[in-house]
Amino acid sequence: MPSAPESPAVTSSPPAAGSEPSPAKVRIRFHKGGSLRLLSHHDLMRAFERMLRRAGLPFRRTQGFNPHPRLVFALSLPLGVVGREEVVELELEQSLPEEEVRERLARQAPPGLDILSVKPMDLRGGAQVKGLCYGLAIPPERVPALQARLGEVLASANCWVERTRPARRRLDVRPFLRDLRVRDRGEGQGPFLEMDLWLMPAGAARPDGVLTLLGLHDLVEAGAVIERTRLELSDEIPPPEGGQPA
Repeated sequence: MPSAPESPAVTSSPPAAGSEPSPAKVRIRFHKGGSLRLLSHHDLMRAFERMLRRAGLPFRRTQGFNPHPRLVFALSLPLGVVGREEVVELELEQSLPEEEVRERLARQAPPGLDILSVKPMDLRGGAQVKGLCYGLAIPPERVPALQARLGEVLASANCWVERTRPARRRLDVRPFLRDLRVRDRGEGQGPFLEMDLWLMPAGAARPDGVLTLLGLHDLVEAGAVIERTRLELSDEIPPPEGGQPA
């Protein structure tokens, strides 16, 4: 990814005499798309570090020989998947207006990375993902057969898929499936499959595995792009009626 030239750091006004700045924490939501969807999670972290330095934000650093910004992503994004509303949390040396943080980061963001919002957080808290949703555009002629298959899968007690990494094994993904549905995105975008998944201590179902289960993996092989449309955080969304399965 080509890097923009370094710009002079912008610093905030110093605190009033006799006062010490208090650490703060913010939750940042961002969109990752375009060619940036091929950026690995490690490279995405490095991109955010460059953005923070160029924006001149007073971020807190980890301890040790090679300190890094205190920057924690709620959940890594699979390579090649578009992230519609991803979440990262950042610790600052002092509190700043949320809109100032958003604007300063947005000015330094590379093409394909959009800063959507910034909100203050409790310094002791952290994002806990309880659910997530992946999606894929579906050709209209595939919808009738897909609707029938969705009903079969959701009515099944077990849904076995093959995983080859890190070792070959069979996995029942049915406990991870919260809902599967097709909706029209409107504005001429056509049918869109949504895969609502639970995130459990054992992990979550992978979107490519669910697509194989539904007989749709050929769409990805033909170039269709998977999107992660939503991350549900336990401190923002009330639990659904009936609660999360154990």
